[in-house]
Amino acid sequence: MGAVSRVAAALVLALLVVTVLAPAVAAAEPTFGNAIATPTFLDGIKLDQRVSLPSGVHRVEAYVREGSDAHVFLADVPNPGTGDHVLTYTYETPAGSIYPNTQVLLGFRITLDDGQVVDGPPAKVQYEDDRFAWATLKGDLVRVHWYEGDQAFGRRALAIGEKAVKDASELLGVTETEPIDYFIYADTKSFYDVLGPALRENVGGIALPEIRTLFANIPPSAENDPWVGIVIPHELTHLVFGTATKNPYHDPPHWLNEGLAVYLSEGYSASARGNVERTARAGDIMPLRALVGQFPTTADRFGLAYDESVSAIDYLIRTHGQEALVTLIRSYAGGVSDDAAFSAALGVDVAGFEAGWLADLGISEPVPFGPQPAPPGPLPPDWAAAPVPTANPGASGLPAPTFRTTPPGASDISGPVTLTVIAVLAVLLAIGLFVVARGLSRGEPLLASFTPRDAETPPDAPTPPDAPTPPDAPTPPDAPTPPDAPTPPDAPTPPDPERPPDPERPPDPERPPDPHRPADPQTPPDPERPPDPHTPRDADTPRDDEIV
Repeated sequence: MGAVSRVAAALVLALLVVTVLAPAVAAAEPTFGNAIATPTFLDGIKLDQRVSLPSGVHRVEAYVREGSDAHVFLADVPNPGTGDHVLTYTYETPAGSIYPNTQVLLGFRITLDDGQVVDGPPAKVQYEDDRFAWATLKGDLVRVHWYEGDQAFGRRALAIGEKAVKDASELLGVTETEPIDYFIYADTKSFYDVLGPALRENVGGIALPEIRTLFANIPPSAENDPWVGIVIPHELTHLVFGTATKNPYHDPPHWLNEGLAVYLSEGYSASARGNVERTARAGDIMPLRALVGQFPTTADRFGLAYDESVSAIDYLIRTHGQEALVTLIRSYAGGVSDDAAFSAALGVDVAGFEAGWLADLGISEPVPFGPQPAPPGPLPPDWAAAPVPTANPGASGLPAPTFRTTPPGASDISGPVTLTVIAVLAVLLAIGLFVVARGLSRGEPLLASFTPRDAETPPDAPTPPDAPTPPDAPTPPDAPTPPDAPTPPDAPTPPDPERPPDPERPPDPERPPDPHRPADPQTPPDPERPPDPHTPRDADTPRDDEIV
């Protein structure tokens, strides 16, 4: 009966342990109210959301996603602790950080101590430039927005836009179905406020295919200016080009995109042709590989980059045909490399195409100017030589910053894994307690199982510390020392004044004579040394007491 009670007590203890650990695993999740986002243009988007937080909250964050971008921006928010709270966060939006007409999702993310991540329902807001009272005209695909100028100005802009989208779509063989918003700013300052300080000063329009939006700086006084009939189709061609080449890997060369937009909006004009030919004769032409990314910033080279781009498109169509151009552009939608796209469409890679274009201009490949190594600077007076550069100059040795890309609602397995581990530990603990309780019920000591039985010392094995010496091993009596022995056994024997020294071995003054070694027959006896009682006396040698 006692054993049964001990087993029951062990099981109850195990259940108590599991009960204590269970709240850490099955902790209550936070609950959220509705998220409210309030945008203020060029300032920020304020997010407020009521939340009830349980215990065991490890981190509180705000998450932000702009447009269709899958990347999620995360920002730490102070953890207010357990209970009901209103979480607040402001996503700053200075000039150029986020474009108008962008849809933004904002919410809060709670990470519990066990690693579980819970995202609250987000607020969805359309970030708008609300500084002006916008007028809007809608066509089949294009929606024009402006705040200065009459209806005639808006209708002309809309007609130009609709035609540009139709022409580019037919050329590239794509069908546009989603609306395109076109915002026209009347003054340069307001236009630059939208695009931010990083905008180059010679930009008059910009197309953003990811949000299907265009911005242009066109004052109402330029309503009939021929430039209006160029900038609108130019920017809208970029949007159709983005639809035709969209892929998750890389963008086509920038010169291909800009060259097509210039070619469709104004053609290869005489001014552009003259600029390219004049620059080629001077030996200052830029190779196409220098125009793959951003164009130069200076006004003269910036304009030359556009002229060279449309020159390359003109050469491509004259040499390979318009269908080859369309095939080249459409191939980028498959995510192919530049060389693969050019080889499939034109039969030559990028370098081969560039060599043909330069030959058409009558020049050879230009010599690159850079990058050039920087000249060595002055050294301190106590330095003997310049420092040796490292293999990776400028590296800080720190990891690189990482971002979290887990979208809201993504699954998290940390909770189930933790629950499984705790359950296994609880089972093992219950088995261990059961084994201990069973041993105690049999009368065994608590730690008996840790002492090997064969390591115990039998009771008759130890020897008492005061055990007597066996009788057959008596200690022999000490040999008697003659009373007149002047020298102790361990004291050195003084040299004999009457004994001549050994010519072959000098006497050792510190070594006493060996009493068990027979005397050297050539050495006369020492008259002052008593006889050794253990050494047999020579029959022919008289005893000291017999000498007269």
